[in-house]
Amino acid sequence: MIERVRAVLVTADDTMLVIRRTRPGIPEYWVLLGGGVEPSDESREAALHREIHEEIAGKADIVRLLHTMETDDERQLFYLARVATWSFDDRTGPEFSAEGRGEYALEEVPLTPEGLDGIDLKPEEIAHVLRGAIGAGSLGVEASL
Repeated sequence: MIERVRAVLVTADDTMLVIRRTRPGIPEYWVLLGGGVEPSDESREAALHREIHEEIAGKADIVRLLHTMETDDERQLFYLARVATWSFDDRTGPEFSAEGRGEYALEEVPLTPEGLDGIDLKPEEIAHVLRGAIGAGSLGVEASL
């Protein structure tokens, strides 16, 4: 089974870092930072730290596992994390130089129902989980740090 890790990266301003994906012939959409767990990763959390470093040259404190999505051949683990530093200009991930992958633009989105409603966050299930947690006041980023 393929495992992927993703981060709901909350900034000091209580916004969320997301990547706007623009690809030819496909309506733009937004995704959370992250990627596949590699055999050389010591843990899922180590994989997430590596992905955050590759994608935004960033460092983050992982707060907790927020949600898990599983299909027959893939498991995605979504972590809540507080991002400390980032620099989109210094990213190093291999996907950024691959031909035909489209554009990756880092954006800050308010971590509010209105902020989420303003983007097409994929997968839809995590957008639904985030809306529910925000609405219930159970995201708990501040209390966990």
